Amino acid sequence: MNGPQFDDSRLEAADLEEHEGLRALALAGARIRRAALTEPHGHLERADRPRGVLAMGAESRLVRAVLEPACPVPFMAWPGPGLPAWVGPLDLAVILGTTDTPGWVVQCAAEANRRGATLIVAAPEDCELTEVTRSNSTTLIALEENDPVAAAVSVLAQLGALGLGPLVYPEHVADAADLVAEACAPGSDLSENPGKELALALADRLPLIWGGTTLAARASRRIAEAVRRACGRPALAADASEIRTLLTSAPIRDPFADPFDGDYETQPVLVLLDDDKLPDRVSGVAMDLADVAESRGLRVARVSSGDADLGATDVERYITLLQKGLYGAAYLEIGLTATE
Repeated sequence: MNGPQFDDSRLEAADLEEHEGLRALALAGARIRRAALTEPHGHLERADRPRGVLAMGAESRLVRAVLEPACPVPFMAWPGPGLPAWVGPLDLAVILGTTDTPGWVVQCAAEANRRGATLIVAAPEDCELTEVTRSNSTTLIALEENDPVAAAVSVLAQLGALGLGPLVYPEHVADAADLVAEACAPGSDLSENPGKELALALADRLPLIWGGTTLAARASRRIAEAVRRACGRPALAADASEIRTLLTSAPIRDPFADPFDGDYETQPVLVLLDDDKLPDRVSGVAMDLADVAESRGLRVARVSSGDADLGATDVERYITLLQKGLYGAAYLEIGLTATE
């Protein structure tokens, strides 16, 4: 097998407390709190119900995943590059930006402002996006940090307060991120650390990641992106039918095969997100995927957002799944990085 070999002893290194990537993950809850404490510039009344809502920019698909089932007006996450012709003074445009917001998002935001649409903009106060969207009909959530997820949580809280989606409590979402950070801390033993456990499951394998709900599927794509960056190998988040096809085409694992043999074929690993919390119509799909994987001798890893009886909201469960997956990717990268 080509490429660096995973060494789980690196996950117990004493200097991981200072690891930049792990520290950034541990501060996710704090970033969510700081973004939520930002006082919006501008004012929207609950009675100002728009004809339609258009979301653009970083994590707009997360906003869509949360709002679509509950939004009382038409909602669309727009992929660009031009602004839809229907957007006008009766509509609300939600734009999430960073210091390096793509040019097409800036142009669409400026055009929406020119047409008189009501705007909610979450972005750093001194960036180009905020400059082109200043108006009496703009509510600005000025961000101090480049964290699209924290920005999305603040926007979701604002939209929930307007009656355009479910109520989202940023403090509870931040608490969910903090709980993951505590469980996945570098000093936590490998046998009790869900991030390290996931890294072990992913090591030297090709991850196939599946989430059976809209938000779990969104988390699966974000986790797959992080895993690809961490190891430089393919990692796929896909529909159940696509994953099942790949599982059935995988050769049956030979338990006596030498993984250090040059002819050894890397095996897939099935990663199921929250398969214990699926509605009845979908739970059978997760069971089928697991059965197919196990029949081929493949490993099945499960990532859970916690006890269903605790009553966490969809956004809190999403953050829990996402953070556990990101910790898994971070520890995977650490295990693949040779120490000098």
